[in-house]
Amino acid sequence: MARAVFTRGIVVLLRRLLLLLLLVLVLAGAALGYGWWWRMQPLEIAPSPAEVTIARGASAKTVAQTLVAAGVFDVPVQGLYAWLRLSGQGSQVKAGYYEFASGDTPAQVMQRLVKGEQSLKSITFVEGWTFAQMRQLLAQQPLAHETRGLSDAQVMEKLGRQGVHPEGRFFPDTYLYAKGSSDLAVLKQSLEAMDRMLEAAWQQRERSLPLKTPDEALILASIVEKETGRDSDRRRIAGVFVNRLNKGMLLQTDPTVIYGLGQQFDGRLRKRHLQTDTPWNTYTRAGLPPTPIAMPGRASLLAAVQPEKTTAYYFVARGDGSSEFSETLQQHNRAVDRYIRGKP
Repeated sequence: MARAVFTRGIVVLLRRLLLLLLLVLVLAGAALGYGWWWRMQPLEIAPSPAEVTIARGASAKTVAQTLVAAGVFDVPVQGLYAWLRLSGQGSQVKAGYYEFASGDTPAQVMQRLVKGEQSLKSITFVEGWTFAQMRQLLAQQPLAHETRGLSDAQVMEKLGRQGVHPEGRFFPDTYLYAKGSSDLAVLKQSLEAMDRMLEAAWQQRERSLPLKTPDEALILASIVEKETGRDSDRRRIAGVFVNRLNKGMLLQTDPTVIYGLGQQFDGRLRKRHLQTDTPWNTYTRAGLPPTPIAMPGRASLLAAVQPEKTTAYYFVARGDGSSEFSETLQQHNRAVDRYIRGKP
């Protein structure tokens, strides 16, 4: 009799354990189902977009705390932390700067965090800009301003180019960066891009050019950049300067004079400026100036090393972006009277 009672007790206990196990399985299944459904639902993020910075080496719990504090997830930190641990994604999150907006799903948020798809901003350096203009634009960006307060020479030293004049050494293009990146990192991208572009152009040069080094090609390209108002004239303008260099004539190009004047230039070039000697005044000094005067783009680099073969030694702006080219000084003077002085 006692044995039968004991057996029935065991059976009842097993049934209860089975029911408890089934209940646990049902609850686990419901939780998993809810979790699968939840991860695909659009989030309501306020403020939107939410800015999130994940520090290098952050733990899963820190990631959860950061996401909840930023308003990306409106759930308890412990719940999000448990999800990150169970999914295995908590240890896969990449450090960086991210932005998440309303409408993003939890799955999309985690995918970007795991893949390290940071939110990037862009900055564009324009052909013909000076280094001073580059620095001015950089100062307005959400960057870590490591160059603030440094001289141009100190900036170049930080970039590993001690003693190199910065003008023209950076390639004009659009560059991407994460918020909080260093302005030096952006400058390094541009510097290395110009290294590659200049080397590629130099390898394509005409061997008969009066240019001895890639630096001389860069200087000429910067002048072509500043003198060109229409792309179709670019190679011919380069050809005019090459003709002058070959013949030993002064280049007599206004942009170099303006560059040499610096802050003294008030927007109007006068005769006395042409007579004021500076290292960049190509009216008073023969040959190329000592440094570039601006950032040349790829087209100007190629024009400098592959100039058009022309018989022209002079050109003047027509006022519509194009240039009038002349073979003789007499023809040039007539063109100046017509397009600059307004004489018939």
